[in-house]
Amino acid sequence: MRMLSGIMAGQDFTSELKGDESLSRRPMARIVAPLTAMGASITAAPEERPPLRIEGGHLRGIHYKMPIASAQVKSCLLFAGLFAKGDTCVEEPLRTRDHGEVALRAFGAELKRSGNFTQIAGGQRLHAIEAGIPGDLSSAAFFFCAAALFPGSELVIDSLLMNPTRARLLDILIGLGVRISITQLEEQHGELVGTVRIEGHQLKTAEIAGADSAALIDEIPVLAAIAPFTEHGISIRDARELRVKESDRIHAIAMNLRAMGATVEERDDGLTVPGGQTLHGAEIDSLGDHRIAMAFAVAALRAEGETHIKGADAAMISYPAFFETLESLVQR
Repeated sequence: MRMLSGIMAGQDFTSELKGDESLSRRPMARIVAPLTAMGASITAAPEERPPLRIEGGHLRGIHYKMPIASAQVKSCLLFAGLFAKGDTCVEEPLRTRDHGEVALRAFGAELKRSGNFTQIAGGQRLHAIEAGIPGDLSSAAFFFCAAALFPGSELVIDSLLMNPTRARLLDILIGLGVRISITQLEEQHGELVGTVRIEGHQLKTAEIAGADSAALIDEIPVLAAIAPFTEHGISIRDARELRVKESDRIHAIAMNLRAMGATVEERDDGLTVPGGQTLHGAEIDSLGDHRIAMAFAVAALRAEGETHIKGADAAMISYPAFFETLESLVQR
């Protein structure tokens, strides 16, 4: 919705963007403010939440300094910049994933990047291409972490996106003690794609903070969910953005880990989950959040007894076949 808003803001007609219950809780002020500064007229529900009504056209380029690191906001403004008069420059507080920039270049647009600044000139036209879409690393993360839980397990996933702004998860898993190898690495329309082989091993410890928290924002739920099974636990800081996802993910992680018998320290910007813990099956509440449902399905693999996940069908938001795929990988 955020990225589409940038495109619709450049059109000479009115659009209305709606979403499901979880999407309708997401804050949209972070795109409403800069798009309004570019010349769009946008109205939203209370607290700047969806649905969004966008009266577009006649945009002008701006220099926007993002207060929060967000690839979605960056892409939104770069897309809007295509339709704007003059140049649009986006300044990030931290480097975020760059799929928007890579895709724009693949379709023929010219961008300039220097440090944390990305600039695009208005009035450019894109051309069609034929492309394959590689596997999503954030979706693969659940299966990687599941394999990591069981020493001696092996998992191979091919045609997987290996963009450097997304692959930090692999570094964290290696730091935890997981054995990982990457083969058949090649570039496709500016994106790196490869085959990843992972071998489960005894897990150690990890600290996630600063730029790592931004790079791993979608993978933190499953990393936190497996943290009790590590030797010395996992500490997560600078991840306040998790509070405003499809659910308050920091609260959801802490609540559900405690339901399974874990000790957890919850903070405003993250949490610490000690290692060496034993979890038991429990009633888990996904809060309608796909990543929480999938993360605790992974944790349940090592828990003693059965786990029931309320709202497990939320996984369909990003991975409709998640549970079937997970079951096909598990050897009983």
